[in-house]
Formats: sequence, structure tokens, C-alpha cells
Amino acid sequence: MARRVAPLTELHCQRAKYNPEGGNKLFDGGGLFLELRPNGVKLWRLKYRFAGKEKLLALGAYPDISREAARSERSKARTMLATNIDPCLVRKAAKRSMNVAAGNTFEGIAREWFERFSPGWALAHSSKVIGRLEKDVFPWLGHRPIAELDAPEILEALRRVEARGALDTARRVRQYFGQVFRYAIATSRAKRDPSADLRGAIAPPPKRHYATVTEPLRIGELLRAIDGYHGTYTTRAALQLAPLVFVRPGELRKAEWSEFDLDKAEWRIPPERLKLKMAAKLTSRHPHIVPLATQVSEILLELQRLTGSGRYVFPSVRTGTRAMSDNTVNAGLRRLGFEKTEIVGHGFRHMASTLLNERGWSPDAIERQLAHKPQGVRAVYNLAEYLPERRRMMQAWADYLDALRAGLPGAVLGGPLAKP
Repeated sequence: MARRVAPLTELHCQRAKYNPEGGNKLFDGGGLFLELRPNGVKLWRLKYRFAGKEKLLALGAYPDISREAARSERSKARTMLATNIDPCLVRKAAKRSMNVAAGNTFEGIAREWFERFSPGWALAHSSKVIGRLEKDVFPWLGHRPIAELDAPEILEALRRVEARGALDTARRVRQYFGQVFRYAIATSRAKRDPSADLRGAIAPPPKRHYATVTEPLRIGELLRAIDGYHGTYTTRAALQLAPLVFVRPGELRKAEWSEFDLDKAEWRIPPERLKLKMAAKLTSRHPHIVPLATQVSEILLELQRLTGSGRYVFPSVRTGTRAMSDNTVNAGLRRLGFEKTEIVGHGFRHMASTLLNERGWSPDAIERQLAHKPQGVRAVYNLAEYLPERRRMMQAWADYLDALRAGLPGAVLGGPLAKP
């Protein structure tokens, strides 16, 4: 094995070739040498002794690692050896840190967070969370080590969402960032949450106001128009029930017969079908109870003759295996001549909330009946609270709507909705 005494020159490094007869380690001095391989690859190696044992440190391939860079690494190794530090152990520790950082990518930790917490969420909520992350975050930041992400990078991702006009989605995605970072901090994979620095950096979404009717005479006109609807029977029944039960449109159209107990005059909506604000955040996870006024029970008993053998109260006209379209109620209102600026399906909730509050019913009972998320100390109560008052309220509301439908002056002037 040949050994060069003089340091290697750049020209020699360039021209050196593998020799099948030997002499394929070209030494530069101080244990540094260039190893020649049969495939033409040239590798920098550093031979040294530590604790009485000979060891070998790989420095990289030439010319990716230049002669000067290899000599610099040799100097660093000598400094470590002088202080009784093994360069190989330092290199292994650095490699482990890099591997840990690469494994702790934002996407990896976000998916771990999702898998841990999503079983307690409503299905619709969990689908939206992972869908938004996969669409708006992972393609750009998913591969990045979470500990290296900073506020400007996160803001750039959120700006992409803002740019397409999805302001509410941008706000929610920022919240997801915060939740993932807090999980990473708790599991010792991040030091802080940079998304917290972005408070106020995202434009708030405009408040959404659903078109509704709250003037009693106009409500009476609407109810009479619904009674005269000439479309399908199920659509007319949905239009009739919407103001009486004032649940969310999606909860109404996806109603299943198994959720109703007509003998007890109750509709129990499972928590997984409630809106995200309610189902995803409440710890009680009870069904939402809708007391059924006698007028509601009568409509359901008639409808049961038509659709009671199937799963859905309001099945699709195309197939009974799916619920009616999410646009059916709104399309019915348009067919009756009411523009979307006048009333939409969701507007029946605002109608009931406005008038019930004006007539002195308990705000707590109203909020519970609307299935709004409890705030403050109210959040500790379960969803069945105020049920006796809610039963009276729902019957009084149905009677009031009957009075408005009949055009009774007493109803317009305040009439039957005084608090019992």
C-alpha cells in the first residue's frame, strides 16, 4: 500500500483513479486520506485513535467535499480529540438530531395530533379539519421540521387561503396550527407556538346574516304560502316543519325516523349530526332534544305513512337511500316567490330567536333549543336542562305561528307568547 508523504494537490485528487493492484488510499497527512473505489467514487476518510482504539470517520465524497473542506473537518476532529471528545460520537449525535428533526415534521405531528383527538369529535368536524390541513397546509409546510417553522412561513400559508376569499377557513387553519404546536410542545418536540404571533394578522371573516322574516304579518303570509305549496309532499312537510322546530337545515333534511319518539313527543338529534360548534366542543356529547309541539307531531304522523318505512324522514326524490338535497328547502322558498334576500332555510332560526326573545322567554332556554354552544358557567350543564320550559316554549311558539297564519290581530300585537 503506497503512502504519500507530501500533502495531496488538487490536480492529484482530480486525476487519481482506482488501481486494481492496490495503492488506493492517498494520504494527505494527519490521518486524512482519499479512498478510491472501483466505481470511480472518491471518499474522504479520517483515521484516528481514541481510547486506545483505531477509528475511522467518513467525511464525504470528493469533489462534493473539497480538499479544503476535508482538511477543515480534520482540524475540527483534532480539536475534539485534544479535549478528549470522540469525533465519531459527535457525528452520530448530530445525525440522530437530524433524523429526529426530519421525523418530527409538521405533517407527522399534525396527523399524530389528529389521530389522538379526532375520535372525540363529530365526524363532520374531523373530516373538515383533516381536509383543510391536507389542502391548505401539508403541500407547503408538511415536510418542514415543526421546531423550525416560524410565524412568517405560517402566515404565507394562511395568505394563500385568504387569497381565494376563504377568510373563515384561514382563521380556522390558524387555530389548527396553534393546537398542533401546543401538542408538539407538550410532547417535547417544539419550544413555542409561532402561530400565536399571528393574532390580528388574518382578516376576520364578515359576519354572516341569514335573511329572515320577523314582521308578524309577513310571517303569516309566508306560512300561508307554505301551506299552499304545490311541489312534492315531503318538500312541503319540510317547509312546514322548518319554522316550527327551527333546527339547522342540515339537521332537518337528514332527520331519521329512528331519532323520533312520537309517543314522548321528542326528537333526539345525535351529537355527531350537530353543527361543529356544538358537537365538537361539548364534553357531554348528549343528543340535542327537540320537544315536539302537537302541530309537529301531526305533520310527522302524516309523513310517516309516506316515508316511515325508510331511514330518512325526508328522503331524496331520486333514491330513498339518501336524504333530500341541501338546497330543497331554499328552492321551495324561491318557488313560492320569496327571494334569497327575504328568507332562507337557516333564517327560520333567526325568526324564532328574535321573536321568542322579544316575548320574554328565558334566553338560556332559547339558546339551548337553538343548540348553541354554552358559554361560561352555563357550559357545565347538560343539554337536557330547561327541558320543561322548552316544552312549553315550543308549544307556545307553534300556537303563535298558527295565530299568525290565521292573521289574528291579537298575535300581531303580542298575544300568546307571553312567558308562562
